Amino acid sequence: MVTQAQSTPAQEAGERNNRPAGGYARPFSAAAWVLIAGIVLATFNFRTAITSVGAVLPEIQRALGMSETLAGVLTTLPVIAFAFLGALTPRFMRQWGAKAVMSGSLLVMGFGLLARVSVDGPLLFLVFSACALAGGAVGNVAVPGIVKQYFPSKIGPLMTTYSVSLAVGTAIAAATTVPIHDMTDSWAFTLAIWALPALLAASVWLVWPQPAAAKSGGENAKLDGVLRTKLAWMFMLFFGGQASIAYIGMGWLPRILRYNGLDAHEAGALFGLYTLVVIVPSMVVPMLAASRGSQRLLFVCLSTFSPLGLLGLWFIGGPLTWLWVVLFGFGMGMFPLALTLFTLRARTPAGTEALSAFTQSAGYLMAGLGPFAVGALFGASGGFDLPFMFMFVLIAVQVVAGFYVSGNRYVEDEIAAAR
Repeated sequence: MVTQAQSTPAQEAGERNNRPAGGYARPFSAAAWVLIAGIVLATFNFRTAITSVGAVLPEIQRALGMSETLAGVLTTLPVIAFAFLGALTPRFMRQWGAKAVMSGSLLVMGFGLLARVSVDGPLLFLVFSACALAGGAVGNVAVPGIVKQYFPSKIGPLMTTYSVSLAVGTAIAAATTVPIHDMTDSWAFTLAIWALPALLAASVWLVWPQPAAAKSGGENAKLDGVLRTKLAWMFMLFFGGQASIAYIGMGWLPRILRYNGLDAHEAGALFGLYTLVVIVPSMVVPMLAASRGSQRLLFVCLSTFSPLGLLGLWFIGGPLTWLWVVLFGFGMGMFPLALTLFTLRARTPAGTEALSAFTQSAGYLMAGLGPFAVGALFGASGGFDLPFMFMFVLIAVQVVAGFYVSGNRYVEDEIAAAR
């Protein structure tokens, strides 16, 4: 039994890794600011390859002769890439380090974004789209570990920066795709233009002077035994539940609004409001989460938004539809909370990477079933009663699992206890 005066090996390792060996002490150096710029620019790009496609998908299908089946594969491709590349990211980080992994994945993203608009067949478009998703798939797992390694005392501000940049990039890509296409009348140019911010981000990572100490520090460490912990499996259910709800919102909210009687312009405007509202919790949640040992109260508060929004959309609608959309959007604050918890539920950078990799890989596979299930239930019933019931089941799973992971516990401690 460990007393308060003693510490476990995991705690001692965590304390060593929380010191800025291989990281940056205050005040920030020029190299630290280059790294922060790299994080901001990289996270801006993590969703642009996804959200820039939806609005011009019919044009892509006509130009390339893409069937509805292949279009379905295209919309599922992000989940597959996030799951499998995310699982490999800790190995990439151990072998090559943050600079090579982040710059390389962003260069592959830029190449994919340019190459996929120069092909004349649907299969090659899918192959290069997978390349375009590389930066987001790898970065989702890598960045929380990088923040833990280089800025252990600035987790709140840095994860806020990460979440806001991600939300802004997602919203801008979604909001500007149609206007760019209207101006150029070219779906290829509309998609290719997003290679520019990806290549800009890659250039910043290429010039970042990675500290030599990082090569022998936490960045190359490996943490075994994560799958033996309850925390990892509950984290997977929590992340998968919230990601399923998020993907359902991105894919089906306009259809739900049209089903409730709104016309295309009204539904589009409210969907744009939904993407903008998500920025608000991205600005607030990471700072609040990092300021306390337990995030349970914050989690409970966030847990009320999505159910209220969905209940309003399901049973009430009407003139207050905008309010239900806003509440549903605030519920997406679960995503920045999950990103921040990757750094807070681990004592070491290796723990953060291992927990993030397993959670996101398995969680995104779970999330990919959400929009598919909603479509199947809607097709079978001809209405949204069954899809709404399914979404509340997902919320119940998210709440039970999230209540566990939002408590003050660490994956290294659970690994030590399992041994």
